[in-house]
Amino acid sequence: MPKTVSTFLSLAAATGLALSPIAVSAQGASGPVPAVNDGGLDIPANVALLGKGDPNTRTATAVVNGQVITGTDIDQRMALFSAANEGQTFSDEQKQQLRAQVLRNLIDETLQIQEAKAQDLPLDDAMVDGRYAEFAARNFQNDPQAVDKMAKYLNDLGSSPASLKRQIRGELAWQLVLRRNVQPFVNVSNEEVNEVLARMEASRGTEEYRIGEIFLASTPENSAAVQRNAVQIADQLKQGGSFVAFARQYSEASTAAVGGDLGWVRLETLPAEMADAARGMAPGQLAGPFPIPGGWEIMYLIDKRQVLTADPRDALLSLKQISLEFAPGTDPAVARSKFENFAEQVKTIKGCGDAEAAAARFGASVVSNDQVAARSLPEQLQNIILNLQIGQVTPPFRSDENSVRVLMLCGRDDPGEGAKPSFDQLMNQLENERVDKRAQRYLRDLRNDAYIEYN
Repeated sequence: MPKTVSTFLSLAAATGLALSPIAVSAQGASGPVPAVNDGGLDIPANVALLGKGDPNTRTATAVVNGQVITGTDIDQRMALFSAANEGQTFSDEQKQQLRAQVLRNLIDETLQIQEAKAQDLPLDDAMVDGRYAEFAARNFQNDPQAVDKMAKYLNDLGSSPASLKRQIRGELAWQLVLRRNVQPFVNVSNEEVNEVLARMEASRGTEEYRIGEIFLASTPENSAAVQRNAVQIADQLKQGGSFVAFARQYSEASTAAVGGDLGWVRLETLPAEMADAARGMAPGQLAGPFPIPGGWEIMYLIDKRQVLTADPRDALLSLKQISLEFAPGTDPAVARSKFENFAEQVKTIKGCGDAEAAAARFGASVVSNDQVAARSLPEQLQNIILNLQIGQVTPPFRSDENSVRVLMLCGRDDPGEGAKPSFDQLMNQLENERVDKRAQRYLRDLRNDAYIEYN
């Protein structure tokens, strides 16, 4: 079995199955209602619905240009999402919203596969099966039976290999379509690249923030309802939900297509509300929801750095982890005594060369690793480690009830000057950004031209 469900289902998370918040209009309002910006559609502010209809209710299945999406398709894809968000519980209303979102994803996926077929692009079962086998091998540590184990695992979840293969087919199909119809027509000039490189050089040493965002648009009339939805999203993220997956489907910002990732930005380029929130955040923290012009924002600080300046957290460390294990069920008083004794004993270790022998004297074990990036450590340990001298140890810490450990610094390779992207790297980045934007428009046009019947 894979180490974690979320790792195993990284493909599902990347596709971004998540609940879409539905903004509910204010009820019982009296008097004139201010006009809203409807994009020129001239929709009256007070709408009288003819007949019974709940806009939050979505039908279960659809036929897309003659191809059926069944209830089973939706159930199996929902199972992938539920497993990827292990430990979370969803209300009946949220489950209904999730089904509606899954159906929308499946419709887009179907359109992408149909477009590749209409253009006679070479996508056959062997390509899909090969990608599926690669995915299985990665998640089952290249086990010879990885494909069979994956099938069993998916079936146990309530999904199926066919559901995951369909998802793979959609991604491969869309890649082929974009490679033929979009990428050849995207150009970035040398002048544009040089201008960006010059701006980076001029900004050397200033702070940059890598920010993830989920933006929910609102009007004065539905702001309270949208805020409640945003609070629910933030609560689910705090329980361990995938920010990337939720951003792809919740967010109404253009960054939704890339999991809410704004990339590296300087605070002066952000709305004042977002800049103020970011200043007080540490990497890994979530902020919001808080109001910004046009709606509500949930913000996640992925990382921060100084432009073109070496980051100490990029140092590669040689560490020895010295651990003392307790038997499960050890009396708390005995465990506390062992903990205190361990803390005293590690003080007697005379550098890295003495670690193994000293640990053996007081019943501890030692594990060495010579290629640990400082930034990969828990944040509370990063600053401690980076301020140690060779042979010194961190304060003891506990990772569970049955063990205590310290880290000893045995070597450190500091990073050089902050890496500046090469001309070619930056050109590829700018081209990819433009391809992503055109891909969104392409898919929007496919939706507009499609014949879709809901059952």
